[in-house]
Amino acid sequence: MKTFVMKSLHNVGFMDKPIPKAGPNDAIVKTAKALICTSDSHTVHGAIGPRENLTLGHEAVGVVHEVGSEVKLFKRGDRVVVGAITPDWGELASQAGHPSQSSAPLGGWKFANLKDGVFAEYFHVNEADANMALIPSGVSDDAAVYCCDMMTTGSMAAENGDIPIGGAVAVFALGSVGLMAIAGAKLRGAGLIIGVDSIPKRCELAKSYGADVIVDFSKEDPVARIIELTGGRGVDCAIEALGSEVSFQNAMKVTKPGGTVSNVGYHGKGDLVGIPRLDWGVGMAEKSIRTGLCPGGRLRMERMLLLLQNKRVDPTAMTTHTFPFDRLDEAFKVMDQKLDGVIKPLITF
Repeated sequence: MKTFVMKSLHNVGFMDKPIPKAGPNDAIVKTAKALICTSDSHTVHGAIGPRENLTLGHEAVGVVHEVGSEVKLFKRGDRVVVGAITPDWGELASQAGHPSQSSAPLGGWKFANLKDGVFAEYFHVNEADANMALIPSGVSDDAAVYCCDMMTTGSMAAENGDIPIGGAVAVFALGSVGLMAIAGAKLRGAGLIIGVDSIPKRCELAKSYGADVIVDFSKEDPVARIIELTGGRGVDCAIEALGSEVSFQNAMKVTKPGGTVSNVGYHGKGDLVGIPRLDWGVGMAEKSIRTGLCPGGRLRMERMLLLLQNKRVDPTAMTTHTFPFDRLDEAFKVMDQKLDGVIKPLITF
């Protein structure tokens, strides 16, 4: 089969590999649609260390090609979505309620990290009954593929923010995760949703997903503006969705005492991320910092699919580009270099 791989640091391309085989609890999925994530770029440029000929990608839907002898819920021909995070559900961290961290920090993240990813004509899914979900007939592949990561991660950002009904939320960076955090904040009942970005298309989409105010950080100080918008109080929750030390510190600055900084940004550079000491109340302002990696599991995917099925969210508005699989190298360059106003490139197989 054809695959798209990280050949080495900063070096990607196509190569042929054998079609994987399913173990007793596993499945092999024939890929139908996939999305490129900024995390793929981080990986290629060394955020998790060197890799050699590793198949990239962690967001895909497809049709079941093969199931193992112990798989009970799926059969060949089923249309499925697979979580970007595929934990080992019997592992201790999973049993303790932290499946994304199974076996090690970020250990539930297997695709394009610990094993080959989904940018291939076929891909392997461990513990298929727990890590895949059936796509309802009324939900398109183009929409369902967003359940793998963007919708579930953005929703988690809002959930971790413990947003009270009528509360104020600021979302720093309006890429696809930030946009879904905006949607998640609206679903959680936020009374004031503030988006922070400078790219017109993203700002426009943020308003369609529920943002009440957009703060353009290229034109004004976002901290001062958010404090002004909240009558000097600050927000109940600030979501950092970029992975930037500056935006993380700004999130801390605008969060009121007793509020929550919800970090879902991938901090892929440097050894330390600084906390502004005084804005943290010298460590005693009761500001919580919550972090999380994209939740995995069939139940989570089914919940995301229900949002699509009942038209609570339409993530397909974030698809700015579409490429066939044999042009994935071109698509990766567009995403890697953020060309042509890209938000999310969809790959068709």
